[in-house]
Amino acid sequence: MKKPLAYRMRPSSLDKVIGQTKIVGPDGFLTHCLENDTVVSCILFGPPGTGKTTIAEAFAHSINAHAIRLNATTSKKQDLVNVFKEAKMYDATIIIMDEIHRLNKDKQDLLLPQLEDGSVYLMGATTANPMLAINPAIRSRCHLLETKPLSSKEILVGLHQAVTAPQGLDSSRTFDDDALKVIANQSGGDLRYAYNFLEAASLSFSKTHTITKDDITSISAIPNFYGDKNGDAHYDNVSAFQKSIRGSQIDAAIYYLAKLCQTGDLEGIIRRLLVTAYEDVGLANPQAVDRTINSCNAAREIGLPEAIIPLAFTVADLTLSPKSRASTNAIEKAMDEISKYPTDVRDYLKFTPVNRLEEDKYPYGRPDLWKYIQYMPEGLEAKQFFYPGDQGNYQKSLNTNYEQLKKIIRTTSLKLLKQKDQIK
Repeated sequence: MKKPLAYRMRPSSLDKVIGQTKIVGPDGFLTHCLENDTVVSCILFGPPGTGKTTIAEAFAHSINAHAIRLNATTSKKQDLVNVFKEAKMYDATIIIMDEIHRLNKDKQDLLLPQLEDGSVYLMGATTANPMLAINPAIRSRCHLLETKPLSSKEILVGLHQAVTAPQGLDSSRTFDDDALKVIANQSGGDLRYAYNFLEAASLSFSKTHTITKDDITSISAIPNFYGDKNGDAHYDNVSAFQKSIRGSQIDAAIYYLAKLCQTGDLEGIIRRLLVTAYEDVGLANPQAVDRTINSCNAAREIGLPEAIIPLAFTVADLTLSPKSRASTNAIEKAMDEISKYPTDVRDYLKFTPVNRLEEDKYPYGRPDLWKYIQYMPEGLEAKQFFYPGDQGNYQKSLNTNYEQLKKIIRTTSLKLLKQKDQIK
């Protein structure tokens, strides 16, 4: 029984790896390591099907190192102990560790001293962001190498090789160029997905049939993309989604909305839209903020897939609205100030002031005096957190009032304030 096509097409040497030129190209990091006959520990991170484990195995084979493949989830402590014993028989042993971000503390404690003295080398593979998911002690001993989704042209190169290679389909099936292009375009930069798709297509038709674009479309019209709602790629899409709205590029914002809708994470999309409305549009178009709340409630009521309609309405509304971060920036500045310099509330502003004469208490019944009172803590009277913007008519009207309020001289002497017959 044959192994899967994706497995059979794995390159045995570094120069046969498709894509990832910054790592394995003529001027790539691992290429230079190979040229200098130097083995290093590294963590390869990136989306599925971008060649992380393939690169690790190809490098180990190219540099003639002894390679042992483990999985951080399923491999046990004893497996590591056995590897360390085995490594003593070789000049260089590379542990190729899949799912490296799942390596628990007990296994890390065993591995760290071996990495420290060069008894073994580690080439970890993960789809997680190593700055967030990898233990700092492991991370500091490894070079971080990011694998990117392959381009459609790079995927196409791999497909052509797989059709003709002896270890591949060995020219037993015929595909026209447009059919292979459809597979490449639908693979989302995932070469493994492309190989699996190609193999499925080869088994769906007779050997004498030339497989066409229409044949491929009939097998699957759903493109592949990495969007696990609990994975790093999902948060990358979320980040791009909000930045596209903030940057007022409507087509990009709609595109990322579509990607996020494919994951089914309706609540996550709604949460991000609400935050974006208040954070990035805010005072420039508060009516759009209100509409966002209404449309998000409608999306919840409707549910996916029809929820994409009110969601798209909201994305268009927010993206094309003027933007203001004045209120967001103000609260962030205030939070930063409080974290650095704790202050106390003035006595007359406290909920239940103690030992304070009536004439020195806050004048609840005198709204005409409220705007003349100093509310900032002592020492922060001149501190400014809010800096107005001029986006949108509503914010401009607020700014006019704001400028008038800034001209008022505020006081902490409530007794004197109350004694004035007229405030000029």
